[in-house]
Amino acid sequence: MIEKAAASAADEIALDLEDAVIPEEKPGARVNVVTSAREDDWGDKTLSVRVNGLATKYFYQDVVTLVEEVGDELDTLLVPKVGSGEDVYVVETLLEQVEAAAGVAEPLGISVIVESAEGIENVGEIASASDRLESLLFGSGDYSASIGIPHPSAAGDRGFAYPGDLWHSVRSRILNAAKANDLDAIDGPYADFDDPDGYEEHCKTSAALGFDGKFLIHPNQIDVANDVYGPSEADIEHAREIVDALGEGDIEGKGAVNLDGVMVDIAHYQHAQGILDAAEAIGKID
Repeated sequence: MIEKAAASAADEIALDLEDAVIPEEKPGARVNVVTSAREDDWGDKTLSVRVNGLATKYFYQDVVTLVEEVGDELDTLLVPKVGSGEDVYVVETLLEQVEAAAGVAEPLGISVIVESAEGIENVGEIASASDRLESLLFGSGDYSASIGIPHPSAAGDRGFAYPGDLWHSVRSRILNAAKANDLDAIDGPYADFDDPDGYEEHCKTSAALGFDGKFLIHPNQIDVANDVYGPSEADIEHAREIVDALGEGDIEGKGAVNLDGVMVDIAHYQHAQGILDAAEAIGKID
């Protein structure tokens, strides 16, 4: 499965030491991750590892082993069940110490999963707790358990219903905290990988809020995520029109211009430039 992930079209791979690994297999899983980081061809993918949570007896050994053995091969640590800014401080401090001792050249980034009532309550302080932070990820599965409801993807036909987006307010809090601290906001995975329509619906919902991407658990979800979160050809063309129109407006000393009957101003320009930057980053335009 790791080799299949390395050969896939995903932008980031998060190798897992946490929930997907039963306790007696965790030491062996660390060995697998170290071996893969050393030997597999990860190309230009972001290589991340989801370590075990701070409340477990496995966390510190995960960090020490990974950094000492393959610290220069990894890009980020994905830390689950983060509930406060203090949790981020612990991760950052341990990383600093082990990296210094191991002589790691480039400090690892930190991405955190917010997946508890405590974490949502403290998401602002979490997002601002470290300069190493790169993204906030919403973990809806554990959050469901935290607030005492069944997760929608596991409820089946047992009468679970909510008139609207169940996660709207939670996603919005995570998104706002991320953007206030210049972090990426990443939506959590969708468990039913045989339901592409359901996955696409979840992608569209969080993309409409402003999320930058969504984790996935199967290669057949990659194209859906890239299509939804990546700018379309129509988005790119419209962004070009806005940038061109505002450029002309600046020359004429105007703060806003009429574009096809719609008044566009600097806020539209900034959004359009962001679309063009994203399109360039993923190779859609030069």
